[in-house]
Amino acid sequence: MTRVWQWNRPVTVREVLEDLQKERSIAYTTVMTVLDNLHQKGWVRREAEGRAYRYEAVSTRAAYSAALMNEAWSVSDNPAAALVAFFGMMSQEQRQALRDAMRVVQAGAPEEVAEPGSGPPESER
Repeated sequence: MTRVWQWNRPVTVREVLEDLQKERSIAYTTVMTVLDNLHQKGWVRREAEGRAYRYEAVSTRAAYSAALMNEAWSVSDNPAAALVAFFGMMSQEQRQALRDAMRVVQAGAPEEVAEPGSGPPESER
């Protein structure tokens, strides 16, 4: 999924394979199986292109991460304590990103969140 999210466009098994092979030896069939499994789980959609497929992420990495956090938080027997513990694990930079995200949500535009560190200078926060 990392490659599909990074490229943010439909990708082929061959493209993913060639990129992964820069780091390690991996078989075409392994990459094909993983992308097929991701398709079956609903994480990617695919479109036929000749004898191959092009795979594209169904959601963004941010949306996936948010869903994971929501799921973990919602199964807690004490959601407030879980949040306090989670916030306690955050770095100062992560806490600032949380404050920035809260401002965006409170302004009514949760879809448009800047990359970490690209917000206003520290003096304007």
